[in-house]
Amino acid sequence: MRQIKLYTAISLDGFIARTDGSIDWLDAVPNPENIDYGYNEFYGTIDTTLMGYRTYEQILDFGGDFPYPDKKNYVISYIPQVGTDFVEFIHEPLAEFIPQLKNRAGKDVWLIGGGRLNAKMLYNGFIDQIILTMFPVMLGSGIHLFEGGDGEKLFELRETRRFPGGILQLIYDRKE
Repeated sequence: MRQIKLYTAISLDGFIARTDGSIDWLDAVPNPENIDYGYNEFYGTIDTTLMGYRTYEQILDFGGDFPYPDKKNYVISYIPQVGTDFVEFIHEPLAEFIPQLKNRAGKDVWLIGGGRLNAKMLYNGFIDQIILTMFPVMLGSGIHLFEGGDGEKLFELRETRRFPGGILQLIYDRKE
């Protein structure tokens, strides 16, 4: 069965973006060697992305070509949308769609976010692994990693990686 992996950058105070969705703070830590923090390795393990509608809009606002043209891309939207060359909009409840997605043949699924979708996925027990790349930046406010939701979920630390500039990557597996 495929796994759903939340792979994201996070500030020290638990935010994945500024209140307006901006991720410009990721450039606050100098990266003269252009280290990808394991991104290319991770990207090779997935063939599908899953994101919320606001995250999708933010990606489009970056300009340029759609960044995941070689993947199957799903956008969760509760307002009917017309698909594009690269994106299929999902309107059905997560409880129906996600089990079907996990049971399809293929590589793992990248949960891109945002915070509200992350919370829904977490509290419904759909996230199998969380990969957090923590930047030594305090934002003070913004979009939390998990916006809303309640309940307790237990994960087990599998691995830590250190990168220049004080960046730390934490890899957690869901504890059964």
